[in-house]
Amino acid sequence: MKTQDLLAIGLMTFALFLGAGNLIFPPAMGLDAGTSLTSAMSGFLVTAVGLPAFTIIVLGRIGSTNNLTKALPKWLATTFWVLLFTAIGPAFGMPRAVTVAYEMGLKPFFKADHLVAFSIIFSALTLLLAFKPGNLVSFIGKVMTPALILLLAGLGLAAFFSPLGLPAAPYGDYQHSAVTSGLIQGYMTMDAIAAVGFGWVIIQAIKAKGVISQKGIASVSFKVAMIYFVLMGGCYIAMGYVGATSTSIATHGMNGSVILTRYVAGEFGAYGQWLLAAIIIMACLTTTVGLTNACAEYYQQTFKASFGFTATIIVVLTGIIANFGLNDILKVSLPAILVLCPVAIALVFASLTASATHVSTLTHTSVLVTAMVFGTIDAVSILGKMPTDLNQFFNDALPLYQAHASWLLPTLLILFMTTIMGRLPIVARKFNVVDYRLDSVTNN
Repeated sequence: MKTQDLLAIGLMTFALFLGAGNLIFPPAMGLDAGTSLTSAMSGFLVTAVGLPAFTIIVLGRIGSTNNLTKALPKWLATTFWVLLFTAIGPAFGMPRAVTVAYEMGLKPFFKADHLVAFSIIFSALTLLLAFKPGNLVSFIGKVMTPALILLLAGLGLAAFFSPLGLPAAPYGDYQHSAVTSGLIQGYMTMDAIAAVGFGWVIIQAIKAKGVISQKGIASVSFKVAMIYFVLMGGCYIAMGYVGATSTSIATHGMNGSVILTRYVAGEFGAYGQWLLAAIIIMACLTTTVGLTNACAEYYQQTFKASFGFTATIIVVLTGIIANFGLNDILKVSLPAILVLCPVAIALVFASLTASATHVSTLTHTSVLVTAMVFGTIDAVSILGKMPTDLNQFFNDALPLYQAHASWLLPTLLILFMTTIMGRLPIVARKFNVVDYRLDSVTNN
């Protein structure tokens, strides 16, 4: 693959992930972390950037996102993918991007409410850019992303060379556990589940450039993941520093969007609002275009549906749901997202093991069920719906419960045990062990 093509796919990947949430999350963390920003950011980068990059690398090794659920019963695999693409697509991810683009990109310039008109125009533009998947890499990777990086670089450089304040003492949990708090905040971005969905787009983009061998796809995926890691990591560090140096204009507990809005106004004056609007709208647009392609390609490949028809339905639903408002969208969709995230990560772990050994349906199914059960416990806790007695019990009995990751250790334990069992001849015959080694994976 040519260097310019590799760079284009890497830039496209960065742009697909970079939504408004990625821009407003780090400033709030930076403000609370203060002088402990380095420690907090180190933890944040592990889960917010490391997990998605790891997912991209694993998907490249197994050659196709279909292979992520290949060992599951067909009905269970289909259910997982439908729920995932519905959640990150028209049910939650895409409407959130539309509403955030409006709230931060357009609403500050008008007194009247224009959400309906904005969502129609934004959705139409999304459909226009997504309708021809072959142009996705060229337009996003070569045009929109460089412009977006320049805008972010301008904001980041202003924060480093002309800060509005000095980092204050750590606040809240960052006083005694900055790294752990950063890990939790990074995990809560839930970009790991987005990486599973975007894998469809990334692998197809790699294959479209003529790379069809398993080894070639794995190699290019690794390089793409590294480009994404560097760019997204740099973005998070810059936005975190913006928050840490916002002490003169912000207070603890303030929303990241408010911090960012005040910061660009302080740094760039009247032009700051236009700068922020451009960054937010471009970031949200690249995300909705990427999600439209990922969802439509899945339904096209799985149910033989027309790409154009499916993409249109997805975008129309997105525009309709966006008008219900972000709070209502979160109430309905967030529980499913919180459960799907650990399930998706667990399947990535299982597939990584599968690329090097014989793995059975038993392994993938057991890992999925374990992650779903304990992920549900974490989701109830995060939503603040856990009864007091049960909360205390889980806090005492489940490792990592306070970090909202009680699913991790049980899932890894089940993965280890079932992988060992899968190598036993008797168990292998009983639970339909399949040859899932790297050199036997077929290209789609």
